[in-house]
Amino acid sequence: MGLRRYLANKTVWYLGALVVAVVLNFLLPRLIPGNPVDVLVSKMGQGGLSSEAQQRTYEAFMREFGLDRPIWDQFALYISGVFHGNFGASFSFYPTPVSSLIAQSVPYTLALQLPAIVLGWIIGNVLGAIAAYKGGGWDKSVFTTALLFNSTPYYCLSIILLYVFGVVLGWFPVGGAYSLGLSPEWSWEFFSDALTYWWLPFASLVLINIGGQAVGMRSMAIYELGSDYVNYSRSLGIGDRKMTGYIFRNAMLPQITGLALSIGTMVGGALITELVFSYPGMGSLLFGAISSNDYPVIQAVTLIITVAVLVANYLVEILYGFIDPRIRASKSGEK
Repeated sequence: MGLRRYLANKTVWYLGALVVAVVLNFLLPRLIPGNPVDVLVSKMGQGGLSSEAQQRTYEAFMREFGLDRPIWDQFALYISGVFHGNFGASFSFYPTPVSSLIAQSVPYTLALQLPAIVLGWIIGNVLGAIAAYKGGGWDKSVFTTALLFNSTPYYCLSIILLYVFGVVLGWFPVGGAYSLGLSPEWSWEFFSDALTYWWLPFASLVLINIGGQAVGMRSMAIYELGSDYVNYSRSLGIGDRKMTGYIFRNAMLPQITGLALSIGTMVGGALITELVFSYPGMGSLLFGAISSNDYPVIQAVTLIITVAVLVANYLVEILYGFIDPRIRASKSGEK
């Protein structure tokens, strides 16, 4: 009974949050000053288009994008498109569908972010748990190094790595996702070439993730080290490896939340990193769309980020309900 009530409350809360997010996702891009159609027509005007032709083009684009309709009609079209998976055409790359632009960008973001998040989470948590348990010089060195990386902004580390290994040493390319003359395809030639462009942005992300996870796990593990079960286990002579496993499992609940949030926000989480390395992921796509008031692209990308964050948090809440007996007890009225 307690678990069902907990799950029902969380489901209702997250559905409400999703509704609010969808409404804000429609309204916020329209609060950005300027009209995207004006930008399109002004670019055409630079090519020698007459003022009369510019006016006709302006009216045609306003009708095409539905911007001449009342705001409620625009919202109804937006909701209908969301439910049908149709985000419309991009203003900046008209008539390219937004779904095509996202399909081109998502693989780069996933290939860059997902390994960095997962690998950083695993290594950081293991290092943090071991550092907290062993203490002494090991703890000081791990904690100092982890804190240094955790306190360094993504873009600062990206610029440092780019300058040292790309500009000074010349070991890696300084920007892009693959060499000029190649096109994305499933071939070893393209994969090996793209891998050389992938290493630097990946390293800048995974080092920061390792630092943040190590600091968080160390703090939680130190708290667990003061628990009665740890003192009792030590008195029984349980080995370090098994004790580290106990500490890791009990301290990992908040870290699981951090992992879910990182995965949920990875679409736009490395925007600055992608810009520094000119990496054509979702962050770069979103930045370009904001710069040109491309409503459909902004709405699509931010909606994906919002849904990913809500789903990740919801799954974590559900997981907590099954693995943490304190939650079930509190919902069923037990003391």
